[in-house]
Amino acid sequence: MTRHLLDITDFTSDELVTMLQLAQRPGLPNVLDGQGVALIFEKPSNRTRHSMEMAVVHLGGHPVYTRGEEIGLDVRESVEDVTRVMAGYHALLAARVFQHDKVVRMAACSPVPVVNMLSDWSHPLQALADMLTMQQVHGSLDDRTVAFVGDWNNVSRSLAEICVILGVNVSLGCPVGYDCTQAELERLNSLGAGQVRQTARALDAVEGTIAVHTDTWTSMGQEAEKAERVKVFEGYGVDAAMMAAAAPGAGFYHCLPAYRGYEVMPEVIDGPQSHVIAQAHNRLHAARGALAFLMGVR
Repeated sequence: MTRHLLDITDFTSDELVTMLQLAQRPGLPNVLDGQGVALIFEKPSNRTRHSMEMAVVHLGGHPVYTRGEEIGLDVRESVEDVTRVMAGYHALLAARVFQHDKVVRMAACSPVPVVNMLSDWSHPLQALADMLTMQQVHGSLDDRTVAFVGDWNNVSRSLAEICVILGVNVSLGCPVGYDCTQAELERLNSLGAGQVRQTARALDAVEGTIAVHTDTWTSMGQEAEKAERVKVFEGYGVDAAMMAAAAPGAGFYHCLPAYRGYEVMPEVIDGPQSHVIAQAHNRLHAARGALAFLMGVR
């Protein structure tokens, strides 16, 4: 059966552990030798493009980068037509899209694995890199708590999912109206041994946690909301005082790009507690592990 990586919840805890192990295994087999991988980008990216292209190369394959306007998903051609055609050329299809429904539709008709490189609902490759980095920095996260401060979005959702499934607790600090709904909190808390709690007080969310994550307050496609969001998120910028409330040895994490002076202060992201560059580099290793898993490596 063809497996797809659309969401973290597509996989069991054991499967996610295997992906993370593959991400760190040297000398993975060239399972993509002589084969292509389509990389479709409706949204531009720095880390996603470079990490995915090099992950494909590391597995012996040939990445083919394609801009969204070259294909025109559901404009020039339907998602289904593009998918079926590209599946005849490539061993894997990967897409970075605005609407999550597009990768769902791709997976529904694709005979080869489909990878969600980012959608408005989830960012599973980022979550794998987040978990990989935290494990490298902090060791076992069993019964520890990870904080996310800011906007409840695709990044925080996938991070919470992988944490809960792997038995790590999550503390959310989100302003009212930009927070996790009660229904989704219940869904998250049903996924695994980890538990999710939420507060509108950022400092309370961070207290005693081993890792503090945040993301930009205004994601791509939300530019018209920037002025309003800056007002709403006042007080949610991760600063030295907030990091001091976390557990001893706590680390700071951000998926990048970061906006210093807004969601994080320069002394934090550029300070000794920051692991954002290692986190970005692990996008490559996480992608390589995920692609290898989808191609049958165990």
